[in-house]
Amino acid sequence: MARELTSSVSPPRAAEARDGGRAAPGHARPPHWRGRRARGWFYVLPALAVYLGFAIWPALNTLRLSLLTWDGILPPTWAGLDNYVEIFQDSALYEAILHSLVLIIFFSFIPICVGLLMTALLMGKVRRGMTFFRVVFFLPQVLPLVAVGITWRWLYSDSGVVNQFLDAVGLGAITRAWLGDYQLALIALGLIGTWVMSGLCMMLFLAGAQKIDSSLYEAAKLDGAGAFRQFRHVTLPGVRREITVAGVITTIAALASFDLVFVTTNGGPAGQTNVPGLLVYRLAFNEGDIGGASALAVVLTVIVVAVVSAVRYFTREDES
Repeated sequence: MARELTSSVSPPRAAEARDGGRAAPGHARPPHWRGRRARGWFYVLPALAVYLGFAIWPALNTLRLSLLTWDGILPPTWAGLDNYVEIFQDSALYEAILHSLVLIIFFSFIPICVGLLMTALLMGKVRRGMTFFRVVFFLPQVLPLVAVGITWRWLYSDSGVVNQFLDAVGLGAITRAWLGDYQLALIALGLIGTWVMSGLCMMLFLAGAQKIDSSLYEAAKLDGAGAFRQFRHVTLPGVRREITVAGVITTIAALASFDLVFVTTNGGPAGQTNVPGLLVYRLAFNEGDIGGASALAVVLTVIVVAVVSAVRYFTREDES
């Protein structure tokens, strides 16, 4: 009886429910629904226009330029894949990619470890002054990388604070111009990235750890788990998503680094700190090879996407 009453009173709604919310044939949607949809597109269009104009279009234009021979002044000519062939035949590209992969250790792996360590310390008994610690550790992320590079170039200089400290503790024999050392310049540059990225990782992990249910820690204590086991079995799984986000952001920063390298070493000494982003700049503005620079930028984009995809794959959560 109730079924008959329902079907006789509101057959259009019943049909729409069976069709997954779609209007039945012959029944047009009400005008106010169309108005809501139009308003939704009205709100989305400004952001979409900015994204298309400043992200998608430049990317497509770079791909187009990579197939041309152009110096930025004279009319371009068709080059096809010649720019890519020339790039892959240049050993400087492979050296720069290797340097970027080394920087991933300093920009990503070490900052994530430092961030997890600071999270373990700040999520323990220390409560008062947590805001101060957050501000202090996150401050390098707020500063412009150009200013950071100039500051660290002075700190690493012959008369800089680093060498003065080593002299003060009796290690004057190992002092040097760190960014000019053939063997240690890349490591010294990487440590700057560690200093910059550690605060970002710590903030992400603290935000994730604060969302963990406190009852999980209480249950772990009842089971006899100490501070280390609580961190390993409760905190670490609880911030897994934040670790993935931090890994993606810091890996992109390492592979696409330019401004920090340009200000501190400019690729020296003898190309020991060259990175792909710096090679793109030199091809475009020093050698006037816009096509080659665009091709290298496309290759760099593919490398970044591939490495970031690998990071996301290996840090994904088990759905089972």
